[in-house]
Amino acid sequence: MDASDVKEAVRQRYGAAARRVSSAGGACCSSSAAMPGCDPITSDLYDASQKEALPEAAVQASLGCGNPTALAQLSVGETVLDLGSGGGIDVLLSARRVGPTGKAYGLDMTDEMLALARENQRKAGLDNVEFLKGEIESIPLPDDCVDVIISNCVINLSGDKDRVLREAFRVLKPGGRLAVSDVVTRGEVPPQVRREMLLWVGCIAGALRDEEYAAKLQGAGFQSISIEPTRVYAVEDAREFLAGKGVDVDELAPQVEGKFMSAFIRAVKPARASCCGPACCSST
Repeated sequence: MDASDVKEAVRQRYGAAARRVSSAGGACCSSSAAMPGCDPITSDLYDASQKEALPEAAVQASLGCGNPTALAQLSVGETVLDLGSGGGIDVLLSARRVGPTGKAYGLDMTDEMLALARENQRKAGLDNVEFLKGEIESIPLPDDCVDVIISNCVINLSGDKDRVLREAFRVLKPGGRLAVSDVVTRGEVPPQVRREMLLWVGCIAGALRDEEYAAKLQGAGFQSISIEPTRVYAVEDAREFLAGKGVDVDELAPQVEGKFMSAFIRAVKPARASCCGPACCSST
């Protein structure tokens, strides 16, 4: 599957999820035939106080694998950008934390999700929020304009992760930080096992190994990179999904345990560019 096919699959999946929430009011990630086995990934990511402060549809539309707003250490007055903002839950939570002097942007390529997010913003009564249509590989914001980039299990869905990370680096202010939740793998996994497990974990098989993720961040220019596991997936979590896939789940277990996880990924854009030669380092 090439990058354009991945993008279209993601667009269709998230558009359908938004329509289900908007029309039926049901959670968009469930054990239904359309999205099997997602509950262990998306459940219990937000505490009761966070959910109570938001419209129910924003909570129901969450398809993430973590809670970046709980770990990003946002401050009053900061500008935040959520890549792949979906129904808007992380944008709305961020907007409350940065306060009226701050700003929270959400970026999504799916019309249905954008419509749902804007309706959730209206219900939440937040003025310091703006939802943008666009792709995370080409962020429609100027250079050096945001303090923090968050994302919730979206970068792994991109077919061009290097470009996503370069764009994130571009729009961050010097000294700005990346603080995202994403699916990663750790250690060697047989190709068939990796394919089936990642189809379950991410619903699109695109997660990177942790050291590869770190290398791509470094290649984009980031420093102070850390990858902290927040939820490790056991084969038992995926047993229902893997049934009928021609694999022996019991035999699979030792090849999977501890190798598929959600992680909180941090990185920092250097406070200023390194010297490029005598001209740029002069005091004049």
